[in-house]
Amino acid sequence: MRVSKSRNIRKAETLKYSTIAIASVFFVELLSGLILNSLAILSDSLHALFDTLSSLMLLVSVHAALKPPDENHMYGHEKFELLGGLIGGFTLTVLAVYIAAESILRISRVEPYMKLNLNLAGYITLTYTLLIDLLRIFIFRSASERSPTITAGFYHALSDLGSTIIALLGYWLSTRGIFYGDPFASLILSALLILLSVRLVWNNAIELSDIAPREAVIKVREEISKVGGSLFSYESLKVRKIGEKIYVRATLKIPDYISFEEAHRFANKIEDGIRRKFKDADIYFHIEPAGIKGMTTKEFIEKLLAKFKDVKGIHDISISHHCGKIYIVLHVQVEPSTPISEAHNLADKIEETIRRNVSNVENIFVHMEPSNIELNRGYVLDEKDVEELTRAAAEKYGGKIRIKRVITYVADGKRYINIECSLSEETSVEEAHEMATEIEEAIKSRASETIVSVHVEPKDRETHSPIA
Repeated sequence: MRVSKSRNIRKAETLKYSTIAIASVFFVELLSGLILNSLAILSDSLHALFDTLSSLMLLVSVHAALKPPDENHMYGHEKFELLGGLIGGFTLTVLAVYIAAESILRISRVEPYMKLNLNLAGYITLTYTLLIDLLRIFIFRSASERSPTITAGFYHALSDLGSTIIALLGYWLSTRGIFYGDPFASLILSALLILLSVRLVWNNAIELSDIAPREAVIKVREEISKVGGSLFSYESLKVRKIGEKIYVRATLKIPDYISFEEAHRFANKIEDGIRRKFKDADIYFHIEPAGIKGMTTKEFIEKLLAKFKDVKGIHDISISHHCGKIYIVLHVQVEPSTPISEAHNLADKIEETIRRNVSNVENIFVHMEPSNIELNRGYVLDEKDVEELTRAAAEKYGGKIRIKRVITYVADGKRYINIECSLSEETSVEEAHEMATEIEEAIKSRASETIVSVHVEPKDRETHSPIA
């Protein structure tokens, strides 16, 4: 807000100096034109009068934009500046039509009309006007801020310069007895003025109508997609432009397994990217947790597995996000007498079903256990020589159990340890679960704040779908 206010103050100062300068031109040219009876100088003084009035309107609009947001103007008063630019554009249009009309009138009336004995005073007046026009162009061109009002002021200064040159040329031709050069040059200038004024009116009218700025919308979408990728989506995107300020509003649909802190980091990263492209951007993102098909992700997985008749229970579903990928660990209960080979096939089907219905899944661990045990829900451990502890625990069973691999990763501030083992196909789920539990307990005795899952599968299987 302070930066925006200081910018408006600088714009107001620029317009103030320009208004004073062009007002002095009006009075000097009006007096000189009346004394010399020079229509060219009088016309240029009228041009200066129009420009003085327009500059005053622009100055008033900028001062209105300096006011902070209030109860009646919650987005601030920047639109007053757009209104000033619109008025300035209409003024230029009127001026262009006036110059065209005067040109036609002069062509039809080729006759002397000036007091040529005082022609030096006319040259002095027009030279002064020319220097003021150049000064105003320099002021607007060197202004550190670009806005509709500054642009309108710059166009006004350019039109003044062109009008002064035409007036000077017409005055010189008149002093030489040639009366048709000025009107033709004036027609060319009027065409240019009409082109500039129509563009200015159109641009300000577009912003006042709140049409979404297409270029800004594209850049905002690019920033959201760059950060979110396929991980999360957005909806209700609204982008509006008021003066130099861009307003962005959107709802970010962040997966429900991502923590609020991480979701906030995503939002901040998007905001930083947008502000690199639009410095004075006002951004608001509403973060909304998103599941799958109207359910939380965990509920959705539970509904998927409920279709398997051999699944007797599901608990402790853990979904973690790391580097754009999802890691899923879940505990599935089956009949205690189920052979480990059948349990393994069931785990494969469960994993395939989840991958088919949930995107960005990197790894799935299905922890199989008998349905007749009392659940020990969750424990937090910390990794410490995990592989050595695992192999030491497995040595108790001789060659009956073999460690295939140990996977560890950190997500949401926790360390996850997943251990894959293999047993003979004749081993029941109940026996396999007892062995897995002993290995887990061995690690629990030596570590803290770590989530550990031991998975057992039959020997001589090349697939890595885990079972325990």
